[in-house]
Amino acid sequence: MKNKKSQQTDGVVEMKQNQDRKFYLVREDVLPEAMKKTLEAKEMIERGKAESVWDAVQRVDLSRSAFYKYRDTVFPFHTVVKERIITLFFQLEDRSGTLSELLSTVAATGCNVLTIHQTIPLQSRANVTLSLNVTEMRVEMDELLARLKRLEFVEKVEVLGSGA
Repeated sequence: MKNKKSQQTDGVVEMKQNQDRKFYLVREDVLPEAMKKTLEAKEMIERGKAESVWDAVQRVDLSRSAFYKYRDTVFPFHTVVKERIITLFFQLEDRSGTLSELLSTVAATGCNVLTIHQTIPLQSRANVTLSLNVTEMRVEMDELLARLKRLEFVEKVEVLGSGA
């Protein structure tokens, strides 16, 4: 279970989750087959050699669920070195304008949105995953996360992966 602790800043109490995540540089020959195939499918899509995720996963003999499981967590080394990428997961209240306001907040910090994935809202909640290029970000990562958590419609923010 994740360690939660309360922290008071400027009269506001916010709950923080201890999300100390470690990242590793791993040789290709020890990666699970599904991760290798995910990288191959992503490259096919990026280079226009596959018209869709379905087409790419069919060509590399990978399930779509495995592709979506790994797509935001495994990156070619050259991509991570070239760009600073972070992937964030959000749980949002389903109301008009929330995605727009979320994206405006991200843009105001200088981040560039690379991908957006939003689920269909269920029980008045929607899940959103954003992959961001943070190379030009004008604030510290902690400040970006704090700004996003302060948005009244954001119920959860989680860092899924980082190449930073």
